[in-house]
Amino acid sequence: MTLETPRLILRQWSETDVAPFAEMNKDPQVMQHFPNTLSYEQSSQMVKRIIAHFEEHGFGLWAVEVKKTSQFAGFIGLAVPQFTAVFTPCVEIGWRLAVPFWNQGYATEGARVALEFGFTQCKLSEIFSFTVPANLASRRVMEKIGMSYLCDFDHPALSEKDPLRQHVLYHITNKERDNLQQK
Repeated sequence: MTLETPRLILRQWSETDVAPFAEMNKDPQVMQHFPNTLSYEQSSQMVKRIIAHFEEHGFGLWAVEVKKTSQFAGFIGLAVPQFTAVFTPCVEIGWRLAVPFWNQGYATEGARVALEFGFTQCKLSEIFSFTVPANLASRRVMEKIGMSYLCDFDHPALSEKDPLRQHVLYHITNKERDNLQQK
């Protein structure tokens, strides 16, 4: 399944995506709000998990391609978090783009179409998103797509001493999305 926006194609992953994905995941700037950068092997394994997630759930983190250049830019999509918290089980929306694709509105543009897919095709009643408080760029995307801040929480997959443990949680319901579209 493929989703399109005026400037992007959100598509299934291919073998040719692994190398640019691994390059992106080893960039400290891209991974500044994550516990560590990823090796080529870790990135390759992540792609396999993303593909398996699509097979299991019918949705996932789509590979993002810029229409004008056909370049791989990162991922945008929906996922089921693999940890337990007060708000799980749930579906989250997330994105990760390589630095050359920052500050061009791609994350917001792709997230809007992924959100729409989640509500209309997957019939989800609500979608969550989370990040560390310092990740202002992602928080802005969450707000631009209509999500509201709910609360802070400690990410259970990170140790109590990890400076990235505290996260902010955002949320939008299908009804809230309908109301935004009517304005």
